[in-house]
Amino acid sequence: MSVAMPRVMTRGVVFVHSTPKALCPHITWALESVLETRLSIDWTPQPAGAALVRAEFPWSGVQGTGAKLASTLRGWDNLRYEITEEPSPGADGSRWSHTPSLGIHHTWTSASGDAVVNEDRLREVLRLSQGSPEAMAEMLDELLGTDWDDELEPFRYAGDGAPVRWLHKVG
Repeated sequence: MSVAMPRVMTRGVVFVHSTPKALCPHITWALESVLETRLSIDWTPQPAGAALVRAEFPWSGVQGTGAKLASTLRGWDNLRYEITEEPSPGADGSRWSHTPSLGIHHTWTSASGDAVVNEDRLREVLRLSQGSPEAMAEMLDELLGTDWDDELEPFRYAGDGAPVRWLHKVG
């Protein structure tokens, strides 16, 4: 006897903060393969980098789609991106940030978009820092993705005012 599990739907946003133009069709194809739908992505110049473009678009799909999107783009050279997935029944929200120099960082997010650090991670920081405020600050910065935020911020700022279009996956 099989039991059909209901699919929990959620949504999020893909922010491609910067990429060379030559990667645009490959990024589009990779995202289409995860979302199982055709995409028409509006690539615009990225003022923070010569010869770079940027794009952002909302998505909707089953819970866990954000992780699949992030994994699909992980490790690509010269690609800076963030992917968000909103909280849904039974799952926290998430944000994946990627830079060429740092790789990928994942954090859980609250309904207001704040980073959430669970108690086991905090206990580990306390244990490993051995009372050193400097060590504790460094480990908390790593948990919060401070280096990723610092590297991505000029590219995020350059995207202010960009148009956003909601995409809905059917089925």
